[in-house]
Amino acid sequence: METFRFQPGETPVLLSIPHVGTVVPPDIAATMTDAALAVPDTDWHLDRLYHFAPALGIGFLKPIFSRYVIDLNRDPDGGVLYPGASNTELCPLTTFDHQPVYRPGREPDAAEVRRRVGTFWRPYHEQLNGELQALKKRFGVAVLFDAHSIRSRVPRFFDGQIQDFNLGTSDGASASPALVGRLMNVLTATGRYSSVQNGRFKGGFITRHYGNPADDIHSIQLELSQVTYMDEEAPYGFREDAARQVRPTLERLMALIVEWAWENAAGRRRSSYL
Repeated sequence: METFRFQPGETPVLLSIPHVGTVVPPDIAATMTDAALAVPDTDWHLDRLYHFAPALGIGFLKPIFSRYVIDLNRDPDGGVLYPGASNTELCPLTTFDHQPVYRPGREPDAAEVRRRVGTFWRPYHEQLNGELQALKKRFGVAVLFDAHSIRSRVPRFFDGQIQDFNLGTSDGASASPALVGRLMNVLTATGRYSSVQNGRFKGGFITRHYGNPADDIHSIQLELSQVTYMDEEAPYGFREDAARQVRPTLERLMALIVEWAWENAAGRRRSSYL
């Protein structure tokens, strides 16, 4: 069974979009509530928003299945991402609005969670880790950009309206400060969008687990406010007018990451791979 889509690139940069999937297998769907089957907490349309990435030579990886099946950005051993704050589980039991995901008595037991880890979680991460290692071997450096989006207002997780661009690097541990500094310069110079570094969203399991600058693997998460490119209420329509406004900033960020990666590619020349 195909659980993800992967397209390799020609630069040391990989784009991961772990919450863009919307499919729920029929056997799991039969246990879920109507509210959950609408998959409202999807990182809607991010593959469409980042459609320019392959033209920059960036590889990309995205799942087919919904985060309600299993959250690819959570610790498979159930570790808490943000101690002391509200968290969603590896197999989420409630939506962001505290609605139950499962019908009474139909929640996944430990054996079912393990099955989903093996069927959905592990293949994605094997591909992700394998590609990062391949990029590092080929170029001497690898940069992972983990793309996310969220409604601008989610009281469960933060007060008021979140910033438009939320850059997370595990409090500076997952990526080069020089690279992150360049990215923040781009964001603060836009004049149109608000931004913050390591605010409410510091990077999830993927950013924290794979980012290891000492080993020449850098990982950055961007949590983008959905109000910048889509309708935040059902049916969650993509707004091309808004996307045309925000996409140039995303392109500048990604192009800058590619440029930085080539600068740090262990003496390998870009022309050798074009």
